[in-house]
Amino acid sequence: MCNRYISPDAAAIEAMWHLQGDNPWAGGGVFPRSTGPFVRRAREDAGYSRELVLGQWGLIPWFSKTAKLTYSTNNARSEELASKASYKAPWARGQRCIIPAVTFDEPCWETGRNVWWTFSRADGRLWGLAGIWNTWTDRASGELHESFSMLTRNADDHPIMSRMHKPDPKLGPDEQDKRSVIAIEEEDVDQWLTGTAEEVERLLRPPAMEVLLATHA
Repeated sequence: MCNRYISPDAAAIEAMWHLQGDNPWAGGGVFPRSTGPFVRRAREDAGYSRELVLGQWGLIPWFSKTAKLTYSTNNARSEELASKASYKAPWARGQRCIIPAVTFDEPCWETGRNVWWTFSRADGRLWGLAGIWNTWTDRASGELHESFSMLTRNADDHPIMSRMHKPDPKLGPDEQDKRSVIAIEEEDVDQWLTGTAEEVERLLRPPAMEVLLATHA
C-alpha cells in the first residue's frame, strides 16, 4: 500500500504524457484525501487524446452519500477490481488513469520500526502509476467531484517490494499479502487507457527490478 508520493508539476506531466493545456498544478507531496493530478482519456473527445485532471486521492464511489469518506480508498487491490463495490463500476467502464509521480514512499519494518524507503526510477524518468478514477455528483448541490485510487498488486515474490510494510502478526510468514504499486511504462500507456480489462491484465504487475532505485535513512 502506498500512502504518500511526490507529484511532478503540470509542465512536467504535460511533457511526459504529451498533453496540452495550462493546468494550475505546482506539484508536491500528495497524501490520502488530498488533491493530486491524474491523466486519463479525454472525456470530451471521441478520439484517443488525454487530459490532466485534479482530484481527490481516494476514490468516491457512486453510492457514497458524501464526498468525505469514513474509510480508505486511496489504494485498490487490482485482484478485486471486478468484484468490489467501490471499484467494479469504474473498472467495468474502463475508467483507468495514470498517476504521475517523481517518487513514492513505502515503509520497511525489518528493523522492528518504521523506516521509510523512497522509490524513484533508475532511468531518471517519472513514474506513471496505475490508477482508477470516478466522477461523483453531489445530489444536493450538483457539484462534481473527481477522485482516484492507486492500484496495487501482490508482491510476495518481488525481491524488494516484498520487504515493505509491517507484517500482520495474525498471519504466518507464508500468509502475508505484501503489496506494490503498479508502474505503467510509457509504451503501454495507450493500451492501459483504452484497452479492455482482458487486454490490460498483463500490465498489472509490480515495477521491474531494473527500474527501481531505492533510498532510505
